[in-house]
Amino acid sequence: MNKSRLYFSAMILSSLLSACAVGPDYQPPQQVLNVDMKESYQPVFSLSAWWDQFNDDQLSALIAQALAKNRSIVEAAANVDRAYAVFSGAQADHYPDGTLSAEYQASRNASILSQDDGITMRGFTQGLSLSWDTDLFGKLQRATEAANARAEQAKLLWQDARLQIVSQVARSYGQYRGAQLRLIYAEINLQFLLQSKEIIEAQMNAGSATRLEMAQIDTQIYRVKTDIPAIRIASETAKGTLAALLATPVQALQINSSASLPRLNQPIVIASNSNYLNFRPDIASAERNLAASTAQIGINKADLYPSLSVSGFLGFISSPGLALNSASESWNITPTIQWSGLNLGAVKTRIKMAEADADIAMAQYEQTVINAVNQMQLSLNHYQLSREQLANAERQFASSQQAVSISRSQYKAGTIDFLLLLDSERELLTSRDQLAQIELAHYLRMVDVYREFSGALTI
Repeated sequence: MNKSRLYFSAMILSSLLSACAVGPDYQPPQQVLNVDMKESYQPVFSLSAWWDQFNDDQLSALIAQALAKNRSIVEAAANVDRAYAVFSGAQADHYPDGTLSAEYQASRNASILSQDDGITMRGFTQGLSLSWDTDLFGKLQRATEAANARAEQAKLLWQDARLQIVSQVARSYGQYRGAQLRLIYAEINLQFLLQSKEIIEAQMNAGSATRLEMAQIDTQIYRVKTDIPAIRIASETAKGTLAALLATPVQALQINSSASLPRLNQPIVIASNSNYLNFRPDIASAERNLAASTAQIGINKADLYPSLSVSGFLGFISSPGLALNSASESWNITPTIQWSGLNLGAVKTRIKMAEADADIAMAQYEQTVINAVNQMQLSLNHYQLSREQLANAERQFASSQQAVSISRSQYKAGTIDFLLLLDSERELLTSRDQLAQIELAHYLRMVDVYREFSGALTI
């Protein structure tokens, strides 16, 4: 059909006119202050199972459950699906929008003319209607770039949500185990103090101990009793937080009774030749936001120029006898040019707003990079210091054990009095609880390192 070929030729010609995209062509930033960003735009989307390095089956099971059920992760995943649907819609806008239709119409007395009285009119239309925005100045192209950047940003935000939830589960699990450990130590300490009190009571009855000694042992007993409710509160709070992260009732959360904190067999290793900024989803997300904001400038600038759209119809319009043949064949092409020439002030205002949004996105991106570098360095410093603190706490506890062993031997030999023995044992109780708290702090700092480096570390 020559006419149909002419129609489609016109559509192809209009597409060839879509060759110019106004607005800035986006280039990722190469430098942020003294931070080299040349390689930071290949983000790692898979979340490495860094928590498995702790060799704690309970922790791994809780994290797996959180990744499957946490509502924030589900929400972020839905946002990814939505963003990619928007991107698909933006891509579809580059192609003709067509509809197939068939219409039958019947009317009687179609006018007030006397010759139409009693006359029934029938007609039938069927064919293909098409419309096409030719995108002369790249408005649709920039819109597609913006939608693609937003979709990639949504995926990165989903990645970041998973990383944050995993880190929160790991922290809350450590806090629960740390509270368990402290509670066991507190109960051991309390039982020991109660036994010591019985000895002092016996010595008082024998006249070899004083009320001062009794007051001192009571002070220690009540100190431990005061600590126990706070430790229980910490344990219940950590368990409640875990239940919320796993989207499960706290009564249904089952955690095995092993009261030990996860530990690594070897220290965390930082590779000097690796650009860990590649693994930061927050940086990549901020960069995608900058790309989308830059594309929006082009979208708004395109409104400064005319737009060309083409619509048309190809089909049949029937004769009164409803015959469909060459005589009823129909087609039309309607090019339309539009220009916001009388509204340029509003268009320029929107361009300035888009440029300001791009400046804001750039500042946010730069601040995200600066924050990330500082947080990564700070987490490493804290981790190294906590290793020293833990080593000293372990030595202090070992020294306290040795001091108690010597004091007990000397007390049995009668070379020291009970108060000196009590002092050494009190120091042992204190150092045992302190060691549990420092072990917890060290574990939390290890989790912080993994979080700040997005799990991209080895041991």
